[in-house]
Amino acid sequence: MPTFTVLLRVDAYVDYTAEVEADDPEEAVELARESPEDYKWQELGACEFDARGYVALDAEGYEIEATWTGCD
Repeated sequence: MPTFTVLLRVDAYVDYTAEVEADDPEEAVELARESPEDYKWQELGACEFDARGYVALDAEGYEIEATWTGCD
């Protein structure tokens, strides 16, 4: 029986935090969004969620699109 390589792709976010001086939370978010380079961001880590997809890979490591199943 042949063997196939299957890729499991799990959606995730990588979370970061920064201290932003502002008058209120809305302003803090806007300041961070406008100039993210002005802040020192600390990585909190990856946060996975349940959107998962599976696809077989060909001999060169490329996805065989017809085999894709799971999240879109």
